[in-house]
Amino acid sequence: MDKIIITVVGKDRVGIIARVCTYLSEQNINILDITQTIVDGFFNMMVIADMSGAKRDFGLIADELGALGNDIGVRILAQKEEIFTKMHRI
Repeated sequence: MDKIIITVVGKDRVGIIARVCTYLSEQNINILDITQTIVDGFFNMMVIADMSGAKRDFGLIADELGALGNDIGVRILAQKEEIFTKMHRI
């Protein structure tokens, strides 16, 4: 399995989850787990996904997700699971 961690942060608005999930589906990326919260009008989402069946390589997907975030007014960051784990290890 080729897991990635996607974080989405920004001012809450209609359609954020739909746009991100639609993009992932179009790229054949399977969502394994998803959590989202809204605190005082700010949206925060974390997605764990399997990109082993993805149509594009990770670098392009990360770039396109970043551009999608710019389009919808949020910050989207995609990281490979192993990098995310090493960065957040205590």
